Amino acid sequence: MVTGFLALILHAHLPFVRHPEHPEYLEEDWLYEAISETYVPLLHTFTNLHQAGVRFRLTMTMTPTLCEMLADELLQERYSAHITKLVELTTKEVERTAGTKFENAAQGHHQHFSAVLDLYENTYKRDLIKGFRELQDAGVLEIITCGATHGFLPLMFRKEARRAQIQVAAANYEKHFGRRPRGIWLPECAWQPGIDTLLDEAGIKFFIVDSHSLMFGTPRPMRGIFAPVITPAGVAAFARDVETSEQVWSSVIGYPGHPNYREFYKDLGYEAEEEYIKPYLHNDGVRRNIGIKYYRVTGKVDLHEKQPYEPAWATEVAAEHAGHFLRSRQKQMHELRPIIGRAPLVVSPYDAELYGHWWYEGPQFLDFLIRKIHYDQDEVVLVTPMDYLQMFPDNQPQTPSPSTWGAEGYSRVWLNRGTQWMYRHQHVAENRMCELLKRFPEPKDELQKRALNQAARELLLAQSSDWAFIISNQTMVAYAVKRFKDHIHRFNKLFDMLTTDTINEEWLKEVEGRDNIFQEIDYRVYRF
Repeated sequence: MVTGFLALILHAHLPFVRHPEHPEYLEEDWLYEAISETYVPLLHTFTNLHQAGVRFRLTMTMTPTLCEMLADELLQERYSAHITKLVELTTKEVERTAGTKFENAAQGHHQHFSAVLDLYENTYKRDLIKGFRELQDAGVLEIITCGATHGFLPLMFRKEARRAQIQVAAANYEKHFGRRPRGIWLPECAWQPGIDTLLDEAGIKFFIVDSHSLMFGTPRPMRGIFAPVITPAGVAAFARDVETSEQVWSSVIGYPGHPNYREFYKDLGYEAEEEYIKPYLHNDGVRRNIGIKYYRVTGKVDLHEKQPYEPAWATEVAAEHAGHFLRSRQKQMHELRPIIGRAPLVVSPYDAELYGHWWYEGPQFLDFLIRKIHYDQDEVVLVTPMDYLQMFPDNQPQTPSPSTWGAEGYSRVWLNRGTQWMYRHQHVAENRMCELLKRFPEPKDELQKRALNQAARELLLAQSSDWAFIISNQTMVAYAVKRFKDHIHRFNKLFDMLTTDTINEEWLKEVEGRDNIFQEIDYRVYRF
């Protein structure tokens, strides 16, 4: 008997990072690592489950910036070279570690990277989007969209700018997946009243928010966070479940902290002898993560005290954790059903990159969990938010409270002393983009149209919430600052060229080749 429903939602996103002006670029590795450790493993896992007759439903965001990078021929070629070198290195590592305590881990890495290379080149023909699209068409996945460049909607000054983020995203989704999106992951789950009107205009039926958005909404939710609410514009809001988040994310009780899982922060790129590892670093020779890691979490000990990683031990723990997660959902739903008066829905959203990149065994966990749900019980059913709306169309009207899923639940991560300077430039650019629409409601020729479209691209890229997030977290700060300033500079230069009728076609062509995202874009999307 069905006791309740579980909606697993994986948010796959990376900022648009593409540097054709350099033969290699450190930040492009973000994409390559995610392909090797998350996107190919997840796609392969879901495909195997489907082919084995395991029935399941899962929701996955694939953001427009990620889709554009996965479809880019330059990045595809660079990734192919990247994974080929890793297979070469792991071949050497199998020989080097033979007979040592690292032998099993080395063999595991070699098997993993070899399989990824084969899948990428021979099975998916470098087209990962096609693989995910086929799973959606087969009824396995519900792929949803996001803001065009993951722009933080509540911090945009102009309604036209918020609308453009949504409309460009929907058009890009249709280009890649052959249909309009039914759901959206609001960037950073950042919601404020009025956004639902823009979503409804784009034909979007649901979005995801953090739990306090519903709990502090007006009126208070009758079913708490275990059923969606319907906003004034008729769009459904689904809230994140706190308990399932803690079981995976928490640094104290979260699964990835188990002693037998692979340790993320000890990497061969930093530990191997310099001459040996140098051919597998970038030409600058700077040490970096390369994805080969020989140690396990061990416990709360210093890095030099970590113990050797044993893949078989980790697999066993992943199976145990999958069983624990399922039992916890059964217990949770048994307790909730009589309280809310119908089968509860537990919404469990996570960054997709947790599964495989940060938590190496994450795809194994999902594989075990989905199989256990299918074979071992009939109480918990995997659904998508859209599935739930079709089963239970009658939901409480509510205006959710402004919120995000960031630290403290509001906007501090993206608007603070370190980032506040960015928004005055962004807001001026938004005003200028709207001014361009008034001056040029229709382009006079192809060159002017190209410049107007590129101005729209540069504004969208400047709006990415990733730049503020990186600055606030003090990671690749110099890169984030440079990217934001570069896009604002290019936008302002295009604005000056357009308003003075002095478009430099040679410079425009160079910028178009560098920031080539959204080839389908029409600047008139800013018309409101």
